[in-house]
Amino acid sequence: MGGPVAASEAIRTAFEIELGGRAFYQRAAADCRDAGLRALFGRFALMEGEHIETLSRRYKLDVPASSPALRDELAALFAAPAGRPQDAEQFFRAAIAMEMRAAAFFAERAQDLADGSEEKQLFDELAAEESEHAQTLGAEFERWRANPAAAAIDSPVRADVGTAPINAAALLLAGHDAQRIALVCGAATLTRGELRDQVARCAALWRARGIGPGDRVAIRLDDGFDWAVALLGTIWAGAVAVPVNPRIPAAEWDYVLDEAGFSLILAESAEDTPEPWCRRVWPLADWLQALHGAAPIEARPMPTEAPALWCHSSGTSGKPKAVLHAQRFALHVDTVSRDGLGLRADDRLYASSKLFFVYPQANSLFAGLKLGATVILDPAWPSAAGVAQCVAAMRPSVLFSVPSLYRNLLHEGRAAGIAASGVRLCVSAGESLPARLREAWRLATGLSIVSGYGASETMVLVMLDKGDGRGFLPSPGMQVAPLDAAAGAPMRLAIRTPTRALGYLDRPQAQAEVFRDGAFCPADLFVASDSGGWKFAGREDSLVKIGARWVDLAELEERLGAQVAGVREAAAVCVGDDDGVDAVAFFYVADDEAAVAAALHARAAALPPHQRPRWLHALSALPRTATGKLLRRQLQALHRERH
Repeated sequence: MGGPVAASEAIRTAFEIELGGRAFYQRAAADCRDAGLRALFGRFALMEGEHIETLSRRYKLDVPASSPALRDELAALFAAPAGRPQDAEQFFRAAIAMEMRAAAFFAERAQDLADGSEEKQLFDELAAEESEHAQTLGAEFERWRANPAAAAIDSPVRADVGTAPINAAALLLAGHDAQRIALVCGAATLTRGELRDQVARCAALWRARGIGPGDRVAIRLDDGFDWAVALLGTIWAGAVAVPVNPRIPAAEWDYVLDEAGFSLILAESAEDTPEPWCRRVWPLADWLQALHGAAPIEARPMPTEAPALWCHSSGTSGKPKAVLHAQRFALHVDTVSRDGLGLRADDRLYASSKLFFVYPQANSLFAGLKLGATVILDPAWPSAAGVAQCVAAMRPSVLFSVPSLYRNLLHEGRAAGIAASGVRLCVSAGESLPARLREAWRLATGLSIVSGYGASETMVLVMLDKGDGRGFLPSPGMQVAPLDAAAGAPMRLAIRTPTRALGYLDRPQAQAEVFRDGAFCPADLFVASDSGGWKFAGREDSLVKIGARWVDLAELEERLGAQVAGVREAAAVCVGDDDGVDAVAFFYVADDEAAVAAALHARAAALPPHQRPRWLHALSALPRTATGKLLRRQLQALHRERH
C-alpha cells in the first residue's frame, strides 16, 4: 500500500476499527449485569477512546461518522437471539476475538506500508496495543472462570470515606413549601410537591426496568415537565441522566449512541434511533401512561463522587465530549445564582436556550429549584419572536440568554418589550458578549446585561462581568488564578469550583489537558485588567500568527464589527492562501451588504498588514451550534468552497 489515497484509506479503516471496538464495549457494559465485568468493559471502552483521540490528533482530523457496513456488523452482533452475547463468557469470547482480529488487521496493514513512514509506525503501535488488549482480556477471562463471583476490576467510584451519601435530585427538591409553584410551561403549572412525587414515580419505573447505579439513561425530549421529571427521576434512582438534543443530526446521534452505551432511551419514538439501540427506546406516550400508575420510591443515596449526569460540550472544536458530573454538584449549584446574581425565591426564571445545554440547565433549572424560585419552561425552539412572546406572556423577572439572541431581539425591535414585561435582570453566557451589544441593549431597555463565563465542565458561571468596567471577576465560592504567569500576554486560567466535573468520558488526553491538580483549565484566553479582573481574549485557537506576528481573531472581530455601522455580527478565521500561507478570512452579516462591504474594505485597508483580512465574505447568518456557539470550522470549510 502506498500514496496519499492508500494512506487516507488506511487511516479511515483504523478509525472504523476503534469506533467499532468502543461501540462493542459500551454495549457489552450496558448489557452485562455483573458489576465487575461492566467496569472491565468500561475500561476497554476508554482504551479504544484513547486510540480514537490519538488518530484524531496525529492526523488533525475530526472523528468520521461510522460507515453503514460497521453499523450493520455491530447491529448483527447484538441481534437477538442467536448472535447476541447472552452471558459473561460469550462477552469475553467475542471481545477477545474482536481484539485479535483488530491486531491482525493492523499488523497486516503495517507490513504493506513503507518503512519509516508515519502510517507504518502508527499501525505497528495499534497492532501491539490491540494484541496487548487481547492478552489482558484473556487473563481476565481465566480469572473470571476460576471465580465468576469475584469482580474482575474494582468499581471506578470511590467510597468517599467520611462523606455522607447524598442524592442530587433529592437535594434540589428538598425544603420550601410543597404548594409553591416549581415549574411553569404554557398554561400548566407543577408545584414542588407534585414535581417531587412524579420524580419519585419515575425512579420507580427505572428500578422496575432494572436501571440502577451507573446505568445511563438518555432523555431526548423537548423542554417541558416530562424532560425535568425524567432527568431528576433518573438521578433519584441513582442512575446517570444524559440529556440529548431532540434535534440532534443523525450522524451525531449515531456517534453519541456508540459512545455512551445507554441502558434506556426516553424519546418521542424509536423511529430515528438505529439498531440495536431502537429496542432500548421507551416511547414518551407509553412512559407517561406507566408513570401515572407507578408508586413513588425513596431517593437512592449515592457517594458524592458518583456520576449523576452527563452534559455534552458544544462540539465547536470537533465531536462533542461527554462531560461527567458528580452527585455533589447539587450541594453548590445555587451559590452563584444566589450570591453572585442575587436570585431570590420569589423570582421567575426563564432561559431561552434549551435544557440539554448546561448553561440553562444548571443556572436556571437546578439553581432555581434549589432556591425555591419558579422556573419557566418553553418547548419551542428559540427565536427572537418566540422569546419576546414568552417573556410577554409569562413575565419572568430574570432572563438567561446568549449574545446572538440579545442581538436579534435588538435588531427586530423587540428589546424594549423585555423590560416592559417585568424583567429585572438579564444574564448572558455561552460566548463573548460584545461591549457595543451590551451598550445598545442598555440604551434600548434600561437594563444592563450581566455577562457570565462558564463551561460544561464547571456547570455554573464561575466568573461574572457586571458591566462596571472591571471585567470578569470570580463568582462567589470560586478561585481563579493564572495557569501560566506570562505578564501582559493572553493566558489560560486555573479555575477551582466545587461544581467541577469528574472529567470526560473516554477522552484521557483531552481530560489531562484541562483537568489539572483539582482545577479546570480551559483553552480560553484572558488578559488581566488593571482593576483586578479579567478580559476575555479568545481561545488558544483564535490567537494565530500571521506574517510572524500574533493576531487575536476575537479582538479583530470586535474591532471591525464595532467600526462599521450595519454589521450585525462578524467572525474571523485563519485559513491558508493558494501557497499555504496563513491569512485571515472575515465573515459578516449585514442588512445592506453592498454598503457594509465598501466600509469594511476601507477599514480593513487601514489595519496593519498582519491584521488585515485577505478575504471578506457576506453571509445571511453565521453557523452556530444548537447552543448558539460559533462554528469556526464550518467557516473555514465555507471559505475553501468560495475561494
